[in-house]
Amino acid sequence: MPPSALPATVALAGPTASGKSAAALALAHALGAEIVSVDSALVYRGMDIGTAKPSAEERERAVHHLIDIRDPAEAYSAAEFAADARRAMQEIRARGKRVVLAGGTMLYFKALFEGLDAMPPADPEVRVAIEAEAARSGWPALHAQLAAVDAPTAARLAPNDAQRIQRALEVFRVSGQPLSQLHRASAREPLPQPDLFLSLEPADRAWLHARIAQRFDAMLAAGFLDEVRRLRARGDLQAALPSMRCVGYRQAWEALDGQWPLQQLRERAIAATRQLAKRQLTWLRGLGERRVIACDAPDALAQVLRAARVEA
Repeated sequence: MPPSALPATVALAGPTASGKSAAALALAHALGAEIVSVDSALVYRGMDIGTAKPSAEERERAVHHLIDIRDPAEAYSAAEFAADARRAMQEIRARGKRVVLAGGTMLYFKALFEGLDAMPPADPEVRVAIEAEAARSGWPALHAQLAAVDAPTAARLAPNDAQRIQRALEVFRVSGQPLSQLHRASAREPLPQPDLFLSLEPADRAWLHARIAQRFDAMLAAGFLDEVRRLRARGDLQAALPSMRCVGYRQAWEALDGQWPLQQLRERAIAATRQLAKRQLTWLRGLGERRVIACDAPDALAQVLRAARVEA
């Protein structure tokens, strides 16, 4: 295949533990590409084991972007990602390289390919205050608060949808405007679609569930709990921060806080990761046209390379 016929930009998405990292490395090698991470956890420094961050050896094999760019005490929005990714892609193309966008944060893909509503940035202090109110009164009470200031948004959310209720209240308290109004008023600046959008999705969910369990066991063996203890020992991190709400870290933090026995960590973290994978697959169905490759197929990696026209 002549170089001019190869895709300049390949997007590779999929749920957690679907094999994206290995496929991205193979694509980068075959295409002469650099990898732009599309992962909201990999941006944080010091969070290596629990995020399955690419190893030093893997990062030597292919240049990776948007990894280790934030301290865990800092927030990082989808809008910031889209701007950073766009800049990285321009710089990569200016060097005559191709781009592989790889990750599982579907909101980031959406922000990059479709643009985002003009939302105010996250405010950790406001979020902590909302969390404290919820702890005292329960999320249904906060849902009622939301209904009083933003009835359209409240109407589409369940009374216990903590994450979305929190964000909607945060937007109102920071901006003074309802989330529904910002959705209507904002303009989108879409980025052109990638030349190829591949999605690694399991034909058999049981295969993915087994992979999730195996990977978490490997994380525990590699010292994941010690990693979380080191983060806690800093003294400036708290459970409500976006970094510590990442799957696995949130459950470990709660266990180390004594909210439930540490012996339950494996079960709870694996269950939370399964739920994350389910949400990721739901998001994927709404991201537009994509080429699905069964990640549990024996030749999944070969299919990825064939799709990019770099393997016969």
